Amino acid sequence: MYKKKVLIIEDEKDIAFIVRDYLKVHNFEVMIAETGKEAIYTIEKSNPDFIILDLTLPDCDGIELCRQIRENSNVAILILSARGSDTDKVLGLGFGADDYMTKPFSLSELVARINAHLRKQDRLLQDQVNNKDVIQVENMEINKIEHTFTRDQKQIQLSAKEFELLYFLIQNRNQVFSKSQLLDAVWGYTSFGDENTITVYIRRLREKIEKNPSTPVYIQTVWGIGYKFNTKND
Repeated sequence: MYKKKVLIIEDEKDIAFIVRDYLKVHNFEVMIAETGKEAIYTIEKSNPDFIILDLTLPDCDGIELCRQIRENSNVAILILSARGSDTDKVLGLGFGADDYMTKPFSLSELVARINAHLRKQDRLLQDQVNNKDVIQVENMEINKIEHTFTRDQKQIQLSAKEFELLYFLIQNRNQVFSKSQLLDAVWGYTSFGDENTITVYIRRLREKIEKNPSTPVYIQTVWGIGYKFNTKND
């Protein structure tokens, strides 16, 4: 069985070893790099599936390293840092990171986030293989090229952002996303968005695609977490 490869870029050995041992228990193959130079070499040699990146490294700034990695690879990057300011988060996400956690952190949450990103990567790759510009789900079809959505062979008019949000949810169906994650995916940086925007757009979509918007079947609320597009057959 293929084990997903995770690269930990961290100069604090105690933290790196704790994370490494925990990930190994969860069936990951783990590598450690203590410097930016070592990280670049390891990425080129081993092609990891996921990167955990500390921002404070002895030979370079982690945000700059994130930018360099993203120029040459689409590998998922999670920044794990004691630097928890909004500025660092915005910079890290702006230069290509997919997620951000601050120290101290929960190992179980870290693994959950890694698995969520890897599932998303696998689905995107599968969609690319299957030319999923057109996705069919039960009695619905969403066409990214023509920017159309149909249900029961009847086209339903959606605004540009309604379409983008619905396409993202369908593309990642049965996965739960928080409001901030949806803002980031569809509108851009979460720091500059109002999470109430998501509430409004979810309501609009339910009114357009659900038979009974007050008891939605497809766009479901997962209380305390966010929303997901639910299907029975995936």
